[in-house]
Amino acid sequence: MSRKTSMICFAIVAAMVAVLAAMGRQLWCQCGQATPWAWDIWSEHASQHLIDPYFFTHVLHGVIFYWVLKWMPWPQWLRNHESSRWAVATAIEASWEILENSPLIINRYREATMALGYTGDSIANSIADVIACLTGYFIASKAGWKWSILFAIALEVGLLITIRDSLLLNIIMLGYPIDAIREWQTP
Repeated sequence: MSRKTSMICFAIVAAMVAVLAAMGRQLWCQCGQATPWAWDIWSEHASQHLIDPYFFTHVLHGVIFYWVLKWMPWPQWLRNHESSRWAVATAIEASWEILENSPLIINRYREATMALGYTGDSIANSIADVIACLTGYFIASKAGWKWSILFAIALEVGLLITIRDSLLLNIIMLGYPIDAIREWQTP
């Protein structure tokens, strides 16, 4: 990634932080604990520290964004400029972080998914989620499509085993909630 692209990506993240702050999102978990991660998705710490299990779904965002952006019929100037696609991926993920923390999506998570007490992400968690996305983007850019698919499957299965949730289940439950899935996910 070029220095110019790095600066653009940094500006996108800074704009996301400003919007999230204007929306009233907190910088960090209210508990004040300096622990950088929170693994219990059923606690008030979920999505409040830097890293939680959902960090890995954002890694998958990056893998997906890489291949979608690579295979899209872009104009020639974008098709051949990997650094421009980095900025586009950053903008998409930052936009999702803003949307994800809107009352519309927070309420949808509460109504339709296992995240009944979800209150949104802290700003620090949103920044880490963008970094996770860019990590997935980088991995996909180096791994090739076959390894990217295997990597994505491994992450999805790992999440299903450890937290009974995954990116695919999140998408399903946000779009068309299925009671049997919700019952299976509930501890």
